[in-house]
Amino acid sequence: MRHPRHGEPAPYTEVWTGRATGRFQWLLALIGAACMALGIALAVDSAWTTGAAPLAMAVVGCIAAGLLVLFGTLAFVHVALRVDEDHLEVRCGHIGLPRRRIPLSHVAGAEFAPHVTPRHWGGWGYRWRPEKGTAVVVRRGEGVVLQLWDGHTFTVTVDDAEAAVTVIRDRLRPRRPGTRR
Repeated sequence: MRHPRHGEPAPYTEVWTGRATGRFQWLLALIGAACMALGIALAVDSAWTTGAAPLAMAVVGCIAAGLLVLFGTLAFVHVALRVDEDHLEVRCGHIGLPRRRIPLSHVAGAEFAPHVTPRHWGGWGYRWRPEKGTAVVVRRGEGVVLQLWDGHTFTVTVDDAEAAVTVIRDRLRPRRPGTRR
């Protein structure tokens, strides 16, 4: 890392992080785990008398449905937002996927949204609606709405969204020579 010389502005190194957690999705994850357990129980204790093909279809169907529900809900149990000097990064779930990294140079503005609900976006998760843009919704509540220079919007639910908007707006302001950012 290069240190600034005397009289040179120091680099702006603060990083803002925030997150939001959806509690209802844990119930859906349990339902997915139950479907998987049912499929495994059918495979192990097969008292099925109508043939192997229906049994195999039931086992595969239960396990596949369970995996889809389990991993689909665990991917959106929480969202983490990170704003550094140059980028805004959104990571979902426990392994951080899906993820979106937006350069702050692509952001035209940021607004606080006091009421973001899954009902308005068509459910939880990573959503796109032609009239509203793209969103990551993990719970009902406050969020950040970004206006991008290409005309699109990006919404993310996060705790303390007002602070996130303040940090983003502060980083969007042009730097004046000789001042710290």
